[in-house]
Amino acid sequence: MLDRAHFEALDEDDPLAYVAGRFVLPEGIVYLDGNSLGPLPAPVPATTARMVEQQWGEGLIRSWNDNGWWDLARRVGRRIAPLLGAPPDSVIAGDTTSVALYKAVSAARRLVPDRSVILTDRGNFPTDLYVLDSVAEQTGGTLEMVAPAAIEERLADDVAVLALTHVDYRSGRRHPLAELTEAAHGVGALAVWDLSHSVGAMNLDVSDADMAVGCGYKYLNGGPGAPAFTYVNPRHHGKFDNPIHGWWGHADPFAMNLSFRAAEGIGRVQVGTQPIISLAALYAALEVFDDVDPKALRTKSERLVDGFITLVDQQLEGFEVVTPRSPEERGSHVSLSHPQAADIMAALIARGVIGDVRPPDLLRFGLAPAYLRYVDVWDCVDGIRQVMEEEGWKRARARSGPVT
Repeated sequence: MLDRAHFEALDEDDPLAYVAGRFVLPEGIVYLDGNSLGPLPAPVPATTARMVEQQWGEGLIRSWNDNGWWDLARRVGRRIAPLLGAPPDSVIAGDTTSVALYKAVSAARRLVPDRSVILTDRGNFPTDLYVLDSVAEQTGGTLEMVAPAAIEERLADDVAVLALTHVDYRSGRRHPLAELTEAAHGVGALAVWDLSHSVGAMNLDVSDADMAVGCGYKYLNGGPGAPAFTYVNPRHHGKFDNPIHGWWGHADPFAMNLSFRAAEGIGRVQVGTQPIISLAALYAALEVFDDVDPKALRTKSERLVDGFITLVDQQLEGFEVVTPRSPEERGSHVSLSHPQAADIMAALIARGVIGDVRPPDLLRFGLAPAYLRYVDVWDCVDGIRQVMEEEGWKRARARSGPVT
């Protein structure tokens, strides 16, 4: 049987323990919702204050050049690229994940005009499905949704684009990125990935994928509404046809030409003026990863999840572990099924253990390896056990309000 001392010993031997000191985490809180909104990295407040007070306040419009605002989206992309296993000038930041996905899938669809099907799985994140359906409608194609296990079987010569989210937002199940990318290419289709629930929590290799997108506010800790990123494989840079032509994606934006000519390279992904303050916050947040090996992140992630699942098996009754038990089949969050999930989570939050719920019956816990301690896993599961043993816990939701 595992005990708290076991997890304390893991913390003492953790080669990533120093990284937690780069985050601002409230005392008395076990934060297991970083897969929805990452905590505040320590470099961000000073960076954003300097951006607002000095660069904007004093530099004014001169800061576009003097402080490098114009290429900030590219510099953010260069910091994200190592976390994706991507070349440095193949990633750029900006827009939201939904807009980034729309641009990537639309461009991919145009690269395969003689095919009609955009293929995804029916468990994909709803907004991704909305975007994919929109692209299919606008390009005269169809969106097909199949069970996750049926993806490879459905790939055929009528599929233009395979568009998948790497890690399922509910269960934590993970698609095999390399294998499905290869399978898509084997039938002449392109592969576009949403990495929102992957990047920053595991090592990735998108070198064979055609395009990928992801958000900046989950495991990358860029703050609420942080800009998304887009990866375009260098082999497509000269053919990427952005469906939204804007002046930032123009080859000569200040010429103010009346006709559009796409920029070279990854710059053609851009559309309009970038959210500079948000980009600055994300750039500062990414500093915490500069000397962190993504493989070490993944190793710790696997150990955190293994420990969590083992404790659930040992200490809890009435909960089903929905997340795959094999590390090769999961991401970095654990989902438990229980018919009173919302009430239980409200009671946990009241105790200072913060996760979230996904209707109708899932408790979800994000195990972010950059800043979590192993002992946080013990404290969370032990907190669930105590909640289940206490009288009156069912009324916690009414006292605490709705859980979001």
